[in-house]
Amino acid sequence: MKQYYVYILKCSDNSYYTGFTNNIERRLNEHMFGVNKECYTFNKRPLQLVFCTEFNDVIQAIAFEKQVKGWSRKKKEAIINDKWEDLKKLSECLNKTSHKNFYKKEV
Repeated sequence: MKQYYVYILKCSDNSYYTGFTNNIERRLNEHMFGVNKECYTFNKRPLQLVFCTEFNDVIQAIAFEKQVKGWSRKKKEAIINDKWEDLKKLSECLNKTSHKNFYKKEV
């Protein structure tokens, strides 16, 4: 059965890069050795693999990669630190104009 991976790299500038591959070793080597000069990570080496999860279904893997790419730094750090339970709290809208606060009167 084919395996697919979604991974997060921590770059030398402390940014995160999220990617997807069907061969994690090959892909990490491509990042580490700067095979593609157009890649986000090329000028941000050295890199550190900080998260990797495996999928059996390519569609699920691609969907998860897209989801993570849209996440805030705090949400990425939650899964990097294996704090999946924090994701719900980190997803809550805290704006005063949020629907949760719309009908509340300020005191």
